[in-house]
Amino acid sequence: MRGVTVRLKVKTETGTDSLGMPTYSEDWVSVDDVLVGEPASVDVENNLTMYGKRTKYTLAIPKGDSHYWEDTEVELPAPWSQTFATLGRSTIGIEANVPTRWNRKVHLESVEG
Repeated sequence: MRGVTVRLKVKTETGTDSLGMPTYSEDWVSVDDVLVGEPASVDVENNLTMYGKRTKYTLAIPKGDSHYWEDTEVELPAPWSQTFATLGRSTIGIEANVPTRWNRKVHLESVEG
């Protein structure tokens, strides 16, 4: 089994504004070997109940990835060729206890507009 390369929007703190609030730059980085699948029905129900949003896809993120996957956007390649928003918190399994190459689950919702 082999995943696809997705693009993740990464925010980097660049300083503060005149009110002392942090300012950020946003860049897109590529993440290889990500699995894209349909969400489990329980995940769809839970996210609809908790956030009022419908899960469109679920990503499996490879072990060792250190990117921050919450409150950001993900761009999927063809055949999806669309940008999605991450939904809720990611679920992370203990690397040594997960037999596959992927140990993190991220939910996506469609970005409107």
